[in-house]
Amino acid sequence: MFAVVLVGGFGTRLRPLTNDIPKPMLPVVHRPMIVDLVERLAVAGITDVVLALGFRPEPFASAFVNQRHGDVRIHYAVEPEPLDTGGAIAFAARLAGIDDTFVVANGDVITDLDVSFLINEHHRLGTTATIHLTPVDDPSAFGVVEIGAAGVVHRFIEKPQPGDTDSNLINGGTYVFEPSALDLIKPDVPISVERDTFQTLVRQGRLAGVSTTDYWIDTGRPEQFLQANLDLIRGVRGPKPVATDPTAVVSADAIVIESVISAGVVVGPGASIADSVLLPGACIDADADVRGSIVAGRVGAGATVEACVVGSDFSVVAGSVHVGQRLPNHG
Repeated sequence: MFAVVLVGGFGTRLRPLTNDIPKPMLPVVHRPMIVDLVERLAVAGITDVVLALGFRPEPFASAFVNQRHGDVRIHYAVEPEPLDTGGAIAFAARLAGIDDTFVVANGDVITDLDVSFLINEHHRLGTTATIHLTPVDDPSAFGVVEIGAAGVVHRFIEKPQPGDTDSNLINGGTYVFEPSALDLIKPDVPISVERDTFQTLVRQGRLAGVSTTDYWIDTGRPEQFLQANLDLIRGVRGPKPVATDPTAVVSADAIVIESVISAGVVVGPGASIADSVLLPGACIDADADVRGSIVAGRVGAGATVEACVVGSDFSVVAGSVHVGQRLPNHG
């Protein structure tokens, strides 16, 4: 069984972290997000994963040597031009010759959804496409989905105001498609699956929704990416992994509180790290203070960074103070 994974975005909301690495290759506690997703798909019986790309596939080579991961074959579908989400799905599916039921997943969503359950529900409901739905406390920042008793989607409501809907279910970014859904997407034309394809299927009564309460987070923004890392080491989802990579060098008198310390990181004497993620190769000099931040570059001696994102090519000046910034600033 095939899955198409959407990894073609430029990750602009996560800059500067994505200046030199695709968003799905960013690690969540030492493992690239895309690897976790492929393994979860494999458990559901997926044998072939097609990465729908808007750029060259080489950055993924380190994760998928010989275009394989375990028993899963990895394929690359590089769009000749941006085709939006629907166009990317159709391009990848046609290139791979998909002619049976297949899964679609957003590469920047982390969830414990049982994909095999979603597939089984799709077959039980007998629709053209089925989308995973997840409840949120405040749906006003999302596109909300209303479903009927039989699971058929009635309508999408973008960023609803109070009173617009009783639903708190949003699109969870994992779908099951019949190949006939591709008939709604013209070749080589930019089309949004959310705004166009799904809306057509709703009007035709051919779109179902399945809601679960599994762990779910969209890592598209820095605060969400940070949260996904911290949730794992705090035991919010799954068994707690080792938060500090064995290749990291952490001074004996440094203070590290609920933080991820990645491969090759150096933490100097007297430094303090709390509720943060230090990405591979980061360097925290003596007496620096890092709180609630993501650091890929260097924090100079005695500097303070709080609620910041520090790119791999940036060095925070010794003794300086930064709060709520992206360094370097990309506007």
